Amino acid sequence: MFLVQRQAPSDASSLSYLFGCGGKGKAIAVDVHQEDVDWFLEQATIKEVEINYIIDTHIHADHVSGGRKLADKCNGTYMLHESSQPKFKFEPLHDGQILTSGNVSTQIIHTPGHTLDSICLLVSDNRRTNEPWFLISGHTLFVGSAGRPDLRGQEEKMAGLLYDSIFDKILTLPDHVEIYPGAQAGSVCGAGLSAKPCSTISFERRFNTSLQGSKDDFIKNILENIPPEPINMLNIIEENIQ
Repeated sequence: MFLVQRQAPSDASSLSYLFGCGGKGKAIAVDVHQEDVDWFLEQATIKEVEINYIIDTHIHADHVSGGRKLADKCNGTYMLHESSQPKFKFEPLHDGQILTSGNVSTQIIHTPGHTLDSICLLVSDNRRTNEPWFLISGHTLFVGSAGRPDLRGQEEKMAGLLYDSIFDKILTLPDHVEIYPGAQAGSVCGAGLSAKPCSTISFERRFNTSLQGSKDDFIKNILENIPPEPINMLNIIEENIQ
């Protein structure tokens, strides 16, 4: 199994991923930026894999997605959670669904809060064990922080959903599971993100200051520390749903 974390050339705080099974030649690309399409194709050639699935963890507000363009170029399937409402056709993903890429399995976890259509990807290398190895957490949970809940309005309601997603679906995972987020320090998609590009469930449960206290504490803290909106946010969202 392989996993590559990619910093976007235009914004080093934004992270995307390519992972899969080198032995069987199958791969998944996650949260591809429009300027990164050729890089993903080059990596696929180097690693001698086909990119079968291209997934956005939600409709992004901070960058223009290159997911559909990559899917067209590599003849892969572009996928979003079934609750997404863009103005184009896509392959819908469902909570609990398993995608198979050779010896690698990827479980879809619906984690509304940052947006209603947010998902995380729980990945196992079945050649070693069926136990999960790592979680691509999108903009739901960051290293040292949590996603912002205000990009589509209804901030307090969304913050409550975000708490439920993190505490009921993510922090219940085994302690050893690694976390690979969709952004790191410098991103406006959350407050107080660490510059460290990965973590573990146990470390975040214990030391992530956003996750301490009650649900009311979580909501109050996250609403009091919302960063500025992403630059050109409305135009980016519009471009990503057209």
